[in-house]
Amino acid sequence: MVLDNLGGALKEVFRKITGSTYISERLITEIVKEIQRALLGADVNVKLVLDLTKKIKTRSLDEKPPSGVNAKEHVVKIVYEELVEFFGKEKQGIEVVKKKGTPFKIMNVGLFGAGKTTTIGKLAKYYSNRGNKVAVVGLDVHRPAAHTQLKQIADSLKIDSFTNGKIKDPVKLWKTFEKDLKEYDLVIVDTAGRDALSKDLVKEIEDVSKVVNPDEILLVVSADMGQAVKDQAEMFHEACGVTGVVVSKLDGTAKGGGSLSACAVTGAPIKFIGIGERPEDLEVFNPEGFVGRLLGLGDLEALLEKAKGSLDMEKAEDLSKRMLKGDFNLVDMYEQLSAMKKMGPLNKVMEMIPGMGGMKMPKGMLEGQQEKMKTWKFVLDSCTKEELETPDILGRERVERIAIGSGREVSDVRDLLKQYKQTKKMMKMMKGQNPEKMMKKFGSMAGGNFKF
Repeated sequence: MVLDNLGGALKEVFRKITGSTYISERLITEIVKEIQRALLGADVNVKLVLDLTKKIKTRSLDEKPPSGVNAKEHVVKIVYEELVEFFGKEKQGIEVVKKKGTPFKIMNVGLFGAGKTTTIGKLAKYYSNRGNKVAVVGLDVHRPAAHTQLKQIADSLKIDSFTNGKIKDPVKLWKTFEKDLKEYDLVIVDTAGRDALSKDLVKEIEDVSKVVNPDEILLVVSADMGQAVKDQAEMFHEACGVTGVVVSKLDGTAKGGGSLSACAVTGAPIKFIGIGERPEDLEVFNPEGFVGRLLGLGDLEALLEKAKGSLDMEKAEDLSKRMLKGDFNLVDMYEQLSAMKKMGPLNKVMEMIPGMGGMKMPKGMLEGQQEKMKTWKFVLDSCTKEELETPDILGRERVERIAIGSGREVSDVRDLLKQYKQTKKMMKMMKGQNPEKMMKKFGSMAGGNFKF
C-alpha cells in the first residue's frame, strides 16, 4: 500500500475516536499527538504538522456538530477535511483537448533519476486506455541510450515513438518529427535531466519549450527525496513555469508524506502519483480519495478509474447483473479472477473499497489470497466447458482428474468449489436488495460507515 505506515497510524487514530465513549479535551489532545507522530514519521515538515494539528484541535474543541451528526462523527469529519486541505484540497488532473491540426502536448522535465522516462510510459498507457491516440517523443540527447529506453517502453505498450540517437540538438530533433505528429490526440515529450538545476538545463528547457509549445509542463520528482522535493519544485516552477508535478516512486517509501505535503505548498499542484513499477501504476492525484485510503474509508473514484483502464466495462456490467440475479457459475468466477488480476495487486484494490481498507486483516492474508487466485486459475483452466458452466456435476472423480490436469492438489480444487458456493450464496442473499443499503450495512460491519 502507498504510505503504509502513515495509513496504519491514521487508521489507529480513527479507531480511537470511534471506539471512545465520548469526546473530551483529553481525547482530542491524545489524537492530535498521534497525528503529529504519524506525519513526522512520514517525513512531513514539522511546521506544517504543527499548523495542521492546531487547526484540528481548535475546530474539534470549538465547533458544534451539525444536526444529525454526533460528536465522534464530527471529529472524524474534521480530521478528514483538514488532511484533504493539507494534501492539496482539489484534484488536478489533465484533460486532453486536441486543437484542430495540433495534438495536445505534455512535456516532462526533472533531474536525473526522478523517473521521467518511465513516467512517460505510464502517462501514455493512462491516456491510450481512455481512447486517445498517443505518441511519445524523445528529446533527451544527453543521457546514453535514453532514446532506446523510451522506444522499448513505447513498443511494449504498442504506442508509437519518435526517437533518434544521432541528432544531438533537441530543437532540431523536434522539428524533424513535428510534421508527423499532427494525426495524434496526445504527444508526450521526454527531455534531458541533470544532477542539479543548472543554467544550461534551464536554457535547454526554455528553448525546447518555445519550439514544442506544450499545453502542460510536468515536473517529475521522486518521492524518496521527501521534504527536499519542495526546493526542487519551487526552483523548476520559477525557472520553467511548470504547470504540475508528478510524484514518482511513492510506493513503499517512508518519505512519501514529506514529498506530497512539500509539493502541495509550492504553487505547482500534484497532478499524478506513481504508485508502483507497472505501466498501470499511475493515478490522478485526488487529495479526497488519497486521504480516504489512508484513513481506511476507501476511494471509489480511483477504483472506477482503475476499472475503466483495465476492464471491458460492457462485459463487467453484464457480469455484475448476472451475479446479482444469482446466475453465477465457474465461467463467471474465471472472468472475475481475470478482471481482478488486471486491476493490479489485491491489496491495492482492497484499499480503494469503502470499509475494506480499514479492516484489520492478519499480515500476509491478502498475499495468501493472491496466491490462491493464481492456483484457482490453473484449476479452472483444467475444467471442461460443461464443468465450468455446471459446477454441480463436479463429483470425486472429476475433482481428482482436474487436480491431476492442473498439477494441483485435490484440496485446491475443493477450496475453489467452496469459494464458489460461498460467493453464489452471497449473491443470492443480495438478490433484490437495495445496493446502497447493502453497502451501508457492509461499511458498518467493516467499521467504515461515517457520515461526511
